[in-house]
Amino acid sequence: MNIELLGYAKLTRPANLPTAMADIMAGSSISGLTFLMISDTSLNGPAYLNLILLIFSSVFLYGGGVVLNDVFDFKIDQIERPERPIPKGEVSLKGAALFGCGLLLSGVFLSFFVNHLSGIIAVILALTILLYDSYSKKYQFLGPLNMGLCRALNLILGMSVFGEIFHWMYAVIPLLYIFAITLISRGEVYGQNKKHIIWAGLIYAMVIFIVLMIIPDIRTQWIGLFPIMGLFIFLIYSPLIRAYRVNSPDNIKKAVVSGVLSIIVLDASLTVGFDGWQFGLIVLLLLPLSFILAKIFAVT
Repeated sequence: MNIELLGYAKLTRPANLPTAMADIMAGSSISGLTFLMISDTSLNGPAYLNLILLIFSSVFLYGGGVVLNDVFDFKIDQIERPERPIPKGEVSLKGAALFGCGLLLSGVFLSFFVNHLSGIIAVILALTILLYDSYSKKYQFLGPLNMGLCRALNLILGMSVFGEIFHWMYAVIPLLYIFAITLISRGEVYGQNKKHIIWAGLIYAMVIFIVLMIIPDIRTQWIGLFPIMGLFIFLIYSPLIRAYRVNSPDNIKKAVVSGVLSIIVLDASLTVGFDGWQFGLIVLLLLPLSFILAKIFAVT
């Protein structure tokens, strides 16, 4: 592959993109999309199309956000992450800025083809992404909160598939979860963040508790839900405990990477709760794809 094209690919963090897809699938599941498609086959065509459009919209918005994050961090990355495509010279700063803006605008554009509400949510999400990239990430509390809000809006974007939003309060789950991951990432370069790791572990536990409490009928879904939640707990806590014991940048990075990719498992848990294990498994199949891409491209 051409070095410049590979550089652009690296900027989008391909391993993370399936996590954005999983958010939309979980959000649409919470909205009742699957149930309505099964009960009313006349909805299948437009419903599937709207879901696909929102998935691509989310992927473009996420990709644009991480590209522009590298644009705003150019000077810092020259010192802390010289291997990134822009400081390494694989992609020009101007080229990356245009690429990131193009992705964001494409994401917003696609969402308006679904309905006006989806378009408005995508606009708000794009602005929230820009706020994080350019300003809020510099602050200890505001940065994690802003990042969590981006994920919450992404889940809500999936919920907007019918032009209405039901159960918007479930967006608190990705908000809290991403807040925790962003706290952990504060020590990714220099280490020494045990206090943040403790807080992250407590927030993780809160997220697990909320998921188990909001599932509409946990008695009928436990066969599919508990194994996936067990996998989720293992994936997020194992590297977190190692990062606490040996508080090195490498271990902290592994905890962050595992946390980010495990968003897919969290979304699969929500999908199981609302649609059953069959549909949760479809979401979970995105996880191997993310792990494969994570061996080729950087996650953080």
